[in-house]
Amino acid sequence: MEIRQIRDYAEQKAGICRENDLIAPRLYDEYGVKKGLRDEKGNGVLSGLTKISKITSSEIINGRKTPCHGKLWYRGYLIEDIIKSLGENELGFEKTAYLLIMGEMPDESELQEFRRIMAAVRTLPTNFTRDVIMKAPSRDIMNSMIRSILTLASYDSNANDTSVGNSLRQCIQLISEFPLLAVYGYHAYNYYENFESMIIHRPDPELSTAENLLLMLRPDKQYTATEAKVLDTALILHMEHGGGNNSTFTTRVVTSAGSDTYSTISAAMSSLKGPKHGGANIKVMEMMEDIRNHVSDYSDKEEIAFYLDKIIRKEAFDRKGLVYGMGHAVYSLSDPRERIFKQYVEKLAAEKGRENDLVLYNNVEEIAPVLISEQRKIYKGVSPNVDFYSGFVYEMLGIPQELYTAMFAIARIVGWSAHRIEELICMDKIIRPAYMSVMETKQL
Repeated sequence: MEIRQIRDYAEQKAGICRENDLIAPRLYDEYGVKKGLRDEKGNGVLSGLTKISKITSSEIINGRKTPCHGKLWYRGYLIEDIIKSLGENELGFEKTAYLLIMGEMPDESELQEFRRIMAAVRTLPTNFTRDVIMKAPSRDIMNSMIRSILTLASYDSNANDTSVGNSLRQCIQLISEFPLLAVYGYHAYNYYENFESMIIHRPDPELSTAENLLLMLRPDKQYTATEAKVLDTALILHMEHGGGNNSTFTTRVVTSAGSDTYSTISAAMSSLKGPKHGGANIKVMEMMEDIRNHVSDYSDKEEIAFYLDKIIRKEAFDRKGLVYGMGHAVYSLSDPRERIFKQYVEKLAAEKGRENDLVLYNNVEEIAPVLISEQRKIYKGVSPNVDFYSGFVYEMLGIPQELYTAMFAIARIVGWSAHRIEELICMDKIIRPAYMSVMETKQL
């Protein structure tokens, strides 16, 4: 049977599936089911406890819950304080990774030891790049990475050992290997599918994760201190986010089933690659390009407001009525990661001569929340999130869009690893959510 026939059959049957699987919306209200495990105000259903990170977006004032500027803690430390504690050109990915995974800030000797270990395992098995990554190149770098992660299990003689020590070892190795899986996966795709030159640079053990990313990605291996600092900051800000996101919950669910580290991390990757989770910065970039094509003066707030209004009314861009990069499931008045990141975006834009584009971003950031609040029923306010600027930064760094979600993964695997270890230590039960059947019984 030809593939076309199977596709036609599936398309015909899809209508039957829609008819038989549709559940009346009123039943969700009737049984008190919270879609997406969130209530109408965005509050999540409590499904676990964690000591890894914390988010706040409101505070109790005079007995009433009141929106406030967002705060994010890693292991008890405010993210702003972590970033400020680093020197002007100090790169803190490794230090923050140690903090999240081990639960405490490393002293200088512990940090140097951790860096040496990460550098030592920042490599792939012999011929792995040729036999696995280059064997079936794909534009979907996340799929390429997932395949590579699962294949790495075949090279691990203790792949199925889920003890804390062995799982920690596997997590550290994967954190170190992720930049290679992502960048090499892109270069293989770029060579075979785009007919560009093949570039495979080995990482430098003396360099940080951010520096190695830029070194491996670029033909000439060159980068500036500002570029490395901005990328390092982006990775730190994306490392972890409270435990209530889809991919981190996936990590804990699969871990609770007793599965191995490779399967667990690949499952988290499969969650992150979903456009509702990890692809927000790509949508921001597409939207901003569309705005550029319809706005002649980036400093004309009235012209920008006119076009944003059309986007919100589903008359422009993708006609979904969304201003991408605006709003967050948890934060209300502001996203602390965006507040921190913006100052680094400004430095990079000045270095790259992109101040005019930054003017456009600033105006959209100012105007969009006002328009959205006027036209939508908003419970907790609207503000830009970290993804509003991350795509712009990646573009200025010369990172191709095919790698945007992979860059998120390179950072977030640190948080996944911390949650896997915590789940292994604290929980001894498989996570089994309840679903109420609303099926009608029938007679043959």
